[in-house]
Amino acid sequence: MLRYALARLALLLVGLAVASVLIFATLRVLPGDVAQLIAGTQGTPEQVAAIRDRLGLDAPAVVQYLDWIGGVFSGDLGSSLLTGTPVSTELLEKAQVTVPLGLLALLVALAVALPFGVLSALWRARAAGTAVNVAAQTLAAVPVVWAGMMLVVVFAVWVGVLPAQGFPRAGWSDPAAALRALVLPALTIGVVEGALLLRFVRSATLDAQGRDYVRTAAAKGLTRTQALLRHGLPNVGLSVVTVLGLQVAGIIVGSVVIEQLFSLPGIGRMLVADVAARDLEKVQGSLLVLTGFVLIVGFVVDLAHRVIDPRQREAA
Repeated sequence: MLRYALARLALLLVGLAVASVLIFATLRVLPGDVAQLIAGTQGTPEQVAAIRDRLGLDAPAVVQYLDWIGGVFSGDLGSSLLTGTPVSTELLEKAQVTVPLGLLALLVALAVALPFGVLSALWRARAAGTAVNVAAQTLAAVPVVWAGMMLVVVFAVWVGVLPAQGFPRAGWSDPAAALRALVLPALTIGVVEGALLLRFVRSATLDAQGRDYVRTAAAKGLTRTQALLRHGLPNVGLSVVTVLGLQVAGIIVGSVVIEQLFSLPGIGRMLVADVAARDLEKVQGSLLVLTGFVLIVGFVVDLAHRVIDPRQREAA
């Protein structure tokens, strides 16, 4: 187990190193010049050159990358080229919105996928099971922006029980208002991602129903449903854990769009603004942290899979 964990950790570090190179290189080929933005439309070429020299933007790309990645290794993600604020400070502030939003969306996705996925498999020959399956396929194909707009129309405009946009200025010092502001965004992401996860849960449940150990348990006196719930669901859980790691990336991508739609001051909205402003230090630092988070989730899922599944431990 230790050897496996070290091997996966080495792959994580390699993946993070490759991601850092790709992030740095991609941002350098984007059009626009942050020095020109800082100097303004009236800035002279001499002023722009002085700004580029002060920010180190005229150094070779390799030198800039080594300076940046060296700072990352020492815990410094850099500072905003426009405001001078440390990137880590900005990320911690915006994470107070993005992290709770992601957790709530994940809870909604699980609440949608687990019970309805199992029931749609158990009721596959009934009208209710068919209805759940059709609804899941429909929701999985719905663009997240359209789903958000429909939820706003229903719960903010027609019913008027939830805010349509914004986040309280007091932040989490007013927990009730903060949670109310995140309900619709979390429902938007969670319902769409939950519909995708539901299909995997349904497929895994159908597969478990046909396994020998479920049929053997049924032959010993249990009903098919009891046999599945007692002996099949642990194997369904293995599939769910694997897919759930992939869902985290979907939730992160969805939060970028949803924070724009609902005017939430989170990391996603900050990223969009920073890309438009060509604030390279903030963008590359933020992207590296998000990429590292996704890789760490995958690492944890791999270890959890090895711990949960005895067959993998025996094979090792």
